[in-house]
Amino acid sequence: MGRKRRPGRDPDDDPLDVEDEMNVFSRGLSPLVPARLATAGLSVSVETDREAYAVGDTVGITIEIRNRLPLPVEVPIDGRRIWGWTVDGLLSASDEPLYRSNRPTSIELRANETISIERSWDGRFKRSGTPTRWHPARPGEYEIGAFVATTPRTRDSTTVRLHSR
Repeated sequence: MGRKRRPGRDPDDDPLDVEDEMNVFSRGLSPLVPARLATAGLSVSVETDREAYAVGDTVGITIEIRNRLPLPVEVPIDGRRIWGWTVDGLLSASDEPLYRSNRPTSIELRANETISIERSWDGRFKRSGTPTRWHPARPGEYEIGAFVATTPRTRDSTTVRLHSR
């Protein structure tokens, strides 16, 4: 049976399988951390590669999800979506309706672990309909947000400015 590895990790970086041994140990501790404490220990940050862009430029987005606790945690999530990014409150810059499930899930993080996620926004908004249309953003300020779907939401945001070419 194959081993699970965190995304972005090279299996050759841990030839002694110390990481797998630590995961077994960590999984044994995470149920001991109350959900409220685990959620309070979670942080999210979002940054862009610049503050200002020309209309049509790609906005580079870096999202970090961090367990600030010195213990591994399993944080309950509200529904199936674990995390997401938004532009002016629109998930992934789209107004498409989303399927929501009531099936509970969770996110597991080791002690002091940080997960880094790279995304980009092409400066357009997806508008649902027949046909689906993509509309370029106009010059102005836009809020780029990121969240983990905890209750209450763990989130962060930053603002970018789009200007005419």
